Amino acid sequence: MNFLSHYYFDCHTTDCYFVLGTVLPDLLKNADKNIILHPEKLQHTDKHVNSIIEGWKKHLEVDRYFHSSGFFLHHSHQLKLALTPVIQGSPVKPFFLGHIAIELILDNLLLTTGRVSADEFYDHLVSCEKSVVQEFLTFSGLEDTQIFFRFFESFKKDRYLHTYVDTHQIAYALKRICMRVWRNPFTVQQEVDIDEVLIAYRKAVYNDFMQVFTIIETEIAGSRV
Repeated sequence: MNFLSHYYFDCHTTDCYFVLGTVLPDLLKNADKNIILHPEKLQHTDKHVNSIIEGWKKHLEVDRYFHSSGFFLHHSHQLKLALTPVIQGSPVKPFFLGHIAIELILDNLLLTTGRVSADEFYDHLVSCEKSVVQEFLTFSGLEDTQIFFRFFESFKKDRYLHTYVDTHQIAYALKRICMRVWRNPFTVQQEVDIDEVLIAYRKAVYNDFMQVFTIIETEIAGSRV
């Protein structure tokens, strides 16, 4: 799941460090795909660092249920089929596009239906003290934290998740993600065609997209019993 979809499950919490933890695995991946941390079993003396760890664990749990859900498996496959003919000649693999596209569509739908607030999400991140985040990262084994903090400060300043309210921005966000791996992933015409596919697919899942969030919440509640 993408940032706002992860945030949905804990959007009513007042603990900014827990919220940060729920999206930190993806933030680190965006900052540098070579960063690999496994703090899941760690315990710190600082309660705020532990909140980040608990949020991190929630992220892994949500992703596990999401990626094994019938919703994700069905819609990522259908998007792969729909996108395959429009990206002929592109180096991007259709299954990769299908995977990322459904996640971006979910973020867009959460925003446009008012189920999450991008401003509130960013407010949580801004509230986190850098010293606490620094302690979490070094405690988890990251020696050079400068790359992450450069990205993190830019992420908070740019607030680009606000653009997801524009359905056309789903295709642009998808292109940005692909550009981390491929310099020129799509032609201009392919970008237009991808946009049309995603807009149509968003409309198709509009009425039942919340089912996947309900399923995950049920799975999480069941695991707590």
